[in-house]
Amino acid sequence: MERNGHHDRADDVARFASLGISQIRYPLLWERVAPAGLAGADWRWCDQRLHALREAGVTPIAGLVHHGSGPRHTCLTDPAFAAGLAEYAGAVAARYPWITDYTPVNEPLTTARFSGLYGLWYPHGRDDRSFLRALLIQCRATVLAMRAIRRVNPQARLIQTDDLGKTYSTPAMARCASFYNERRWLAWDLLCGKVDPGHALWGYLTGHGADPAELLWFRDNPCPPDIIGVNYYVTSERWLDHRVERYPAHFRGDADGVHCADIETARALATPTPGIGPLLQEIWDRYGIALAVTEAHIDANREDQLRWLLEVWEAGQQARRNGVDLRAVTVWALLGSFDWNCLVTACRGYYEPGPFDVRAPLPRPTALAAMMRELAAGRAPTHPVLRGQGWWRRAGRCLCAPVATPEAPTSITADGHSLVGTASAPILIAGATGTLGRAFARICARRNLAYRLLSRQQMDIADPVSVERAMQRYQPWAVINASGYVRVDEAENDVERCFRDNVAGPAVLAAACARHRLHLTTFSSDLVFDGRQQCPYVESDKVTPINIYGKSKAAAERAVLERQPGALVVRTSSFFGPWDSHNFLTQALASLESGAPFAAASDITVTPTYVPDLVNACLDLAIDKESGLWHLTNGDPLTWAELAGKAARQAGVDASRLEAQPGAACRYLAPRPAYSALHTERGMLMPGLDDALTRYVQLRGEQARGDHIELAQPIHCTDTRRQAETGRRQKAS
Repeated sequence: MERNGHHDRADDVARFASLGISQIRYPLLWERVAPAGLAGADWRWCDQRLHALREAGVTPIAGLVHHGSGPRHTCLTDPAFAAGLAEYAGAVAARYPWITDYTPVNEPLTTARFSGLYGLWYPHGRDDRSFLRALLIQCRATVLAMRAIRRVNPQARLIQTDDLGKTYSTPAMARCASFYNERRWLAWDLLCGKVDPGHALWGYLTGHGADPAELLWFRDNPCPPDIIGVNYYVTSERWLDHRVERYPAHFRGDADGVHCADIETARALATPTPGIGPLLQEIWDRYGIALAVTEAHIDANREDQLRWLLEVWEAGQQARRNGVDLRAVTVWALLGSFDWNCLVTACRGYYEPGPFDVRAPLPRPTALAAMMRELAAGRAPTHPVLRGQGWWRRAGRCLCAPVATPEAPTSITADGHSLVGTASAPILIAGATGTLGRAFARICARRNLAYRLLSRQQMDIADPVSVERAMQRYQPWAVINASGYVRVDEAENDVERCFRDNVAGPAVLAAACARHRLHLTTFSSDLVFDGRQQCPYVESDKVTPINIYGKSKAAAERAVLERQPGALVVRTSSFFGPWDSHNFLTQALASLESGAPFAAASDITVTPTYVPDLVNACLDLAIDKESGLWHLTNGDPLTWAELAGKAARQAGVDASRLEAQPGAACRYLAPRPAYSALHTERGMLMPGLDDALTRYVQLRGEQARGDHIELAQPIHCTDTRRQAETGRRQKAS
């Protein structure tokens, strides 16, 4: 809450309420309010936020322990944890007797796995005994906490969450898969009083240290949830396969004494699973208790975040039609999350936006927020990108030879949601012959975004008739202007052509987009600045170009925003990328690898931009319908010579023949600002330069070897919810 800013931003409550939601899972965390005991509890923050929620008409579901172990003096394997949480829960209920809904411990089974079985979270246990100890203590804490709460408010409801997935397997792994599929119910079974000597896992429980009397206590003191909360991710459904040679090494390990691979079904099965719908039916059939989807999120590009939410939403609607009492779908998490791609085991700064993106000075609503408002108001979601399938259903998603066996769930072919296959309005991309236009086309194809890449003959952006004809023919929802005059030196003697392509053209596009109510993205440059300041320029700094090219870009910015205030104008700088041979870094490395000298300016400072990162960020912003000026680069100011040296070191190339020289020696015809580094007031959306260079060098090497793997985006660590278990455990049961 400190990293996402919510701790210090009281007006977030108004942002949340603006989405049209009726309830919110809200943190009243034990370790924050009473880290040293109730005598020193500080309720001020909770008082303020809960009052604001009541005023906004949003009902909180109080979360007391989300993930982790509570205050520092206890942990999940400490028997005192249960009584301590119960004492805190009673104090919360006494202070806020109007709160009805509680989740004392989020995901007790999953947290027990992470903390007691995989060694990822404190207290870092790595065996079944520690796992069961953590699970039983959390479940006991839940029972005692609800008792304490109900002494104050007898009507209080328990909303008990956990991850719900399913494991599929080859016949050789069927025993292990069966065990995993029984174990996923354990927390709910304990709370419902279902665990007795007849339970399928009684032998496992007692064989790994669980006292029969302790287990039977839950039978004799049932505390069934009033609502079961289902958390579901693309990593929740797993495939176990004894044929380990088929899979990348990091998916291999041991389970149930068998060497095997454990991988997400989306990455392995020839036919995707139907998704959350059948799982909702399974849990409803088992318990007959009202359900809610309490976490629905995917770490992906924006269009796939929207597609994932729509799949979950439609599956929930179908479940209700099938008789399942499903009360809610929860969009998790409103302010995004940090470092979940490594399960918060390291502080890497990896951020996943949600309905709000907190990388801006104030949380910036994304397309997810707009979709939430539509769903909350009972309207059908309308974003054009919803008409495509998510990556988890597309060809090319698999990390191995696709598995199609009788044991795999191949009986249902699911498109994902009802909009798939309906006519999709495209993105028009102007600039078919340019590096940027081709990059947009490549990445749109990879992201399954409908697009049309147009040449000047198909749409001359400076000709209103040509532009209108293209608009009528293609019926786009957005336009990306990746065309223009880019020869900075030649512009000095080709002023008319430069201004036609860089000013008149974008102005015509902006007017057409305003007329047709389309989103427009167009590009400007760091060369709109004169370089006299010695700190990076931000969006609000005054433009003072010193060459013709820069003057054309400055004029274009004004012309576009005057005609279409909803346009997005991106200033960027110093492209490098994997797909063209003409950019500075590709030429520098090629020269140095060949043993030839390479000269680069040592007194001109820029901020390099990795083209795939720029394209992905711009597409996300276009989907969000973001507007105004925005600086997008990979963020590290350095000279051209420093950039070449840094890339050479990253690539393992001998840089001894790199010649750093003054910019004057480069014989530029157009004057260059000595310092044109860019920073942003609006939000740093792109990874740092080191990350970008790593991916550039890897992709360059793979292309040289003839490999076909593209690392066009930041590398996402695999969610190891089950992979950790397979890799680090020797026996499951």
